[in-house]
Amino acid sequence: MDLEVFIGEVADRIVAYLNAADKPGRVAEPMPYSTLSKITDLKIPLEGHGMDAVLDDMDTYLRSCVKTNRPEFMNPLWGGVSTVGLAGEIIASLTNTSMYTYELAPLATLIEHTILKRMGEIVGFEDGAGTLTTGGSNGNMLGMLCARQAMNPSSTQSGFDGRTMVAYVSSEAHYSVLMSANVIGIGHQNVVKVACDEGGCMRPSALQEEIERTRRDGGVPFCVVSTAGSTVRGAFDPLKDIGDIAHANGLWHHVDAAWGGSAMFSSKFRPLMDGVEFADSVCWDAHKMMGLPLICSAFLVKDSELLGRLCAHGEVAHYLFHEESKNVDSGRYSLQCGRRNDALKLWLAWRECGDAGWAKLVERYMELGDYLESKVQEHESLQMMSSRMWTNVCFRFSPKGYEGNLNELNSEIRSRMMQNGNFMVSRSNIGEDVVIRSVITNPKITEQTLDNFLSEITRIYEEVVRGMPSEHPYPSS
Repeated sequence: MDLEVFIGEVADRIVAYLNAADKPGRVAEPMPYSTLSKITDLKIPLEGHGMDAVLDDMDTYLRSCVKTNRPEFMNPLWGGVSTVGLAGEIIASLTNTSMYTYELAPLATLIEHTILKRMGEIVGFEDGAGTLTTGGSNGNMLGMLCARQAMNPSSTQSGFDGRTMVAYVSSEAHYSVLMSANVIGIGHQNVVKVACDEGGCMRPSALQEEIERTRRDGGVPFCVVSTAGSTVRGAFDPLKDIGDIAHANGLWHHVDAAWGGSAMFSSKFRPLMDGVEFADSVCWDAHKMMGLPLICSAFLVKDSELLGRLCAHGEVAHYLFHEESKNVDSGRYSLQCGRRNDALKLWLAWRECGDAGWAKLVERYMELGDYLESKVQEHESLQMMSSRMWTNVCFRFSPKGYEGNLNELNSEIRSRMMQNGNFMVSRSNIGEDVVIRSVITNPKITEQTLDNFLSEITRIYEEVVRGMPSEHPYPSS
């Protein structure tokens, strides 16, 4: 098979996959691990099978993958397909550029600088710096590393004893903060989870109390991580008040805006991020609400020189970095060496829609979140489980007079939904309560999608309460 025919066959599959999202179908064809591994030929051959076999393998993959571009996919904090972003992803892979020097990636470097500068301006870091990372988890880690560098500038050279260093996060913060504590060397036990209010937002007074307690106990506070758009509820911590407390106590203030950062495009919802401009660092995922293909995430810092010192290990790489391009090479602001070009797809998508396009997208998602919330509130057997600040809608079945265990009821409903594969939403916890969490971040979702979702989940609920057996689409393993 020649190159042109092969690429044409691949393109046909891409178009068919994209078009299928507008037709009736399932999000997934659920199958146990043991079954899928048995019925799929995954063996690596000694002699290659050729391009025809590769096309067959692609078909197998596309049949079994979760259809994240379908409107019924409302599970994680991302979904859908940006066609322009996809084109950028293809071109980035085609050109196979690594983003450490201008010499190797001239226009890509300028594009990345442009993207980071614009995102910094939106945050309020006009003179800052940044880098594109693998996601909010690495962005949070970079924020905490910067905090360590600010507290102990010699730590990158001589190391440090992190057993007394303490960081503070919301009790509903993303688990990546624990990963960061592990990597930077302070340990999980030195991450203090600060109490939240009823809406899942960190309480500033509780933060001040925890800082004082740490000092009484001989610890050294060094960092506060705020959450702008929590994973389960979509809650936004009061950034201004938290930042004031952090800075009054000499602490670094990092904002995890991986999920909620896109609120800054909308004048209507920008107040959710008030105070972010006073923070020291921010992470913001474009592959979440902005809809870019995974991965596409920015880490932004107000003090550009500090980030440069943190990443100064690259200066020994005489085979890469040269003095004449010192102020241009993006690798000098990254912990990574080889790093793919994730800026191109974001730049192309941004050129397509502009700031105004992102604002319309955010506001449409919030409109749909309002719609789903209103439908839940109208339903006699459904109960909202948290106030809403973002597009996360957390609810559960709580029928009047039901005498069974509500956690078991909602877990079973969600389990059966996953088994039939028509919709995909998350099962989460708020306190001790199991909740069903639907996230609106997919451009194909409409009011009709949400009506269909509630009809489907209500049908399953009625089956469960009537004691009807689950119709598994596959044999149990």
